[in-house]
Amino acid sequence: MTGPQRSPRQRVVLSQRRGARRVRTRVEVAEQTEIGAALIGGLIRAQLGLALRLGLVTVTVLGVLPVLFQIGSIGTVAVLGVRLPWVLLGGAVYPLLLLVGRSYVRQAERNEQDFLELAED
Repeated sequence: MTGPQRSPRQRVVLSQRRGARRVRTRVEVAEQTEIGAALIGGLIRAQLGLALRLGLVTVTVLGVLPVLFQIGSIGTVAVLGVRLPWVLLGGAVYPLLLLVGRSYVRQAERNEQDFLELAED
């Protein structure tokens, strides 16, 4: 005697899954999908914005110096026998550029760290 025959298995689907698909950002970035491209584009825009802001601050500060030298007697003031414009341009500009450079590196690394934290989630 043979036992009852089993019918082939059937999968019953009550509803289709809708909604947002699960995002795996590390995979999205590595495979360069649209989501990964958007994330990388955001990082690039953040870095560009940072560079433009700090560049604008630097150009503004350095661009104001010649105007200050022309106003009144600031251009004729001497410090230790050297005129103030030479002291500012020869000495004070370099620490300013160093501070702007360090600030840029620190903030750029912070942007990259935020991006990596987002990609790890």
